[in-house]
Amino acid sequence: MMPESLKRLLRLAGSTLGAIGVVFVAIKLVEYGNQIELSKFGAGMYLSLFGLAVVYGAAGLLLAFAWRDLLNHLGISVDANWAVRTYGLSQLAKYIPGNVFQFAGRQAIGMTAGLPAWPLAKSALWELGAMSVTGSLFAIMVLPLFVGEITGSLALIIFLISVLVCVCVAYRLFSPWVARAVSRYAVFLAISGIVFAVVLYLVAPSGPAITSVFTVICGAYVVAWLAGLLTPGAPAGAGVRELVLYAILHSVVGKADLLTAIVLGRIVTVFGDVVFYLLAVCIRPRLPQ
Repeated sequence: MMPESLKRLLRLAGSTLGAIGVVFVAIKLVEYGNQIELSKFGAGMYLSLFGLAVVYGAAGLLLAFAWRDLLNHLGISVDANWAVRTYGLSQLAKYIPGNVFQFAGRQAIGMTAGLPAWPLAKSALWELGAMSVTGSLFAIMVLPLFVGEITGSLALIIFLISVLVCVCVAYRLFSPWVARAVSRYAVFLAISGIVFAVVLYLVAPSGPAITSVFTVICGAYVVAWLAGLLTPGAPAGAGVRELVLYAILHSVVGKADLLTAIVLGRIVTVFGDVVFYLLAVCIRPRLPQ
């Protein structure tokens, strides 16, 4: 049995990380808002961006359920609502410089609930590994920019086949739980890429032209996201994601439109994480048995 004093300390640590994450989110929103002239956008644009933020926030449920799948693979069974609440409350900590405090927050909350420390820690490694492998598959959709013989449609077909193969391999080598987690990560990342592509569509004067490279833009966003995820010290991949996105897409989209979309896309994802956080706050789950 864990001493009550240690439980209180872990509970305080988890809550503190979540609170600090909220502060850093506010700082980031002010920072991004200062980078572009928000007053030039109309009400329709704001409503569209808010809708995209809600979609992105709701997609965060896929991350929570995937984490629960990995816990099941590691022999830990938890209530779905508990997994969503824990994941949502800890997720804002990724904005704290260091890019690891979301994992520390989940570790603290899980241990407070009585879950074993080592499997909890391993779940973070499994999460990073599964997300990295799944995210790397999206590089296939960027190939049309570098290999003229590969069209966007062909790249999309190869990508879908690769995801299916990856899920099957995860099922055979590990467990159905890992296969489900990989599937959820693929859907979440696809939604993330689509959200950014829609932001770019809204920003670019030649929006309809974006549709011809829509899958390429989605793939580029996920590749940039993966670079941010794997960069130590970058809070939520800030800076790294934008740099990689610009490097991949600056020859496809007008530079001014691309830079505006990158900043707006970051605002949308930050607000989306806040939506997920508020959803998690409202959930009252059963504690793990």
